Amino acid sequence: MATTRLDRDQVVETALRLLNEVGLEGLTLRRIAKELNVQAPALYWHFKNKQALLDEMATAMFRRLAEESADLDPAAPWQARLIASQRALRRALLGYRDGAKVFSGTRFIGTDHAGPMEAQLGAFVAAGFTPGAAARAAFIAYSFTLGFVIEEQAVEPMAGERAPGYDLAERTALIGPDYPLTAAAGADLFEDYETRFEEALRTIVAGIEATLGPAAQ
Repeated sequence: MATTRLDRDQVVETALRLLNEVGLEGLTLRRIAKELNVQAPALYWHFKNKQALLDEMATAMFRRLAEESADLDPAAPWQARLIASQRALRRALLGYRDGAKVFSGTRFIGTDHAGPMEAQLGAFVAAGFTPGAAARAAFIAYSFTLGFVIEEQAVEPMAGERAPGYDLAERTALIGPDYPLTAAAGADLFEDYETRFEEALRTIVAGIEATLGPAAQ
């Protein structure tokens, strides 16, 4: 094996590239080390375990998301800002195989997330939300998008792919005529995720306005 000096960014970029090839389950420190042509212990100088690497990967993904979202109109109403931010988050997660799973449960490194979060919370507060309600509203929207994309990527791991077991005709035949509503629900559950996301996002925004907004206080 080579003894090339590694830096953290090099390891993270290699891990993100491999993620699209092998998915989260197949992404191991040993696999990354092999790709970098080093011994696996060399990675432990930078990351004590796989979770530490996932934290760094999620942070790198967030930095790219923040760059894409930097042009959000600061004068836009909170509803428009929230919708735009969640659309951008979904696009960012879909850019990587198991991207939503990488984000889920990770801890961002540093304070890169603080600026965008401050701007989003500020938009809520300026509209009349209390700081606490603003924080909860942001969390609700984030949790929805993260969960939605986890389910979406279970069916369509990457653009143009479809996981085994999600053929609608096979599902309908398996469930049979005894459960007609459940059988018919397949098209609304496992197809046209773009439309489903937009529909659900509007529902989330309406729910936040009704339960956490200034009129609900």
